Amino acid sequence: MTDRSETTAAVIRSGIVAILRAPSADYFSAVAEVLVDSGITAMEVTLTSRGAVEAIAGLRRQLPASVAIGAGTVLTADDAKAAVDAGAEFLVSPVIDAELVAGSEVPFYPGTSTPTEMYAAYRAGAELVKLFPAAGLGPSFLRDVRGPLPQIPVMPTGGIKIEDIADWLFAGAKAVGVGSPLIGDAATGGNMHALAARARHAVSAVAFARS
Repeated sequence: MTDRSETTAAVIRSGIVAILRAPSADYFSAVAEVLVDSGITAMEVTLTSRGAVEAIAGLRRQLPASVAIGAGTVLTADDAKAAVDAGAEFLVSPVIDAELVAGSEVPFYPGTSTPTEMYAAYRAGAELVKLFPAAGLGPSFLRDVRGPLPQIPVMPTGGIKIEDIADWLFAGAKAVGVGSPLIGDAATGGNMHALAARARHAVSAVAFARS
């Protein structure tokens, strides 16, 4: 998957970007297999995890081309280059840096938390604008912002629980980023059966919201 718009379309189709964050990336391969088997086909490997860049390269070799693999917590041009060189097809940041967005080789989804920031990210060329941290703002915030700014494609992330996924999609989100409420202890060697159950629940929530 190399086309920019195709990558973003794949992220939106998944509806969920699974955020893989842990002290180390040792279990990310196993977690990713469970996620894909359960129907989640977009995931973000955070660069704060030890071995993240190597994990991105490994996941790209391991998983089908239809699975969108990105890097998270991208803060510098060096971060971006290392991630893209490893095979990341999209980049995500908790903040907005218009130069990184505009200069990125792959889709860059910057973090925003106000309408002004969201519009700046959109003007900089972001194909998806990350709303972060989303849980404290709530779906009603997104619904209100989409009144005057319906053209901005938004991906809420940060503290989103599985039971809230449908509400965010009903409010107009294109996709949601979900971390620990989905991954649980699986990224540190925990229960993969429980991960599969949560992932299936999340996929069902997307299907329900889009039905």
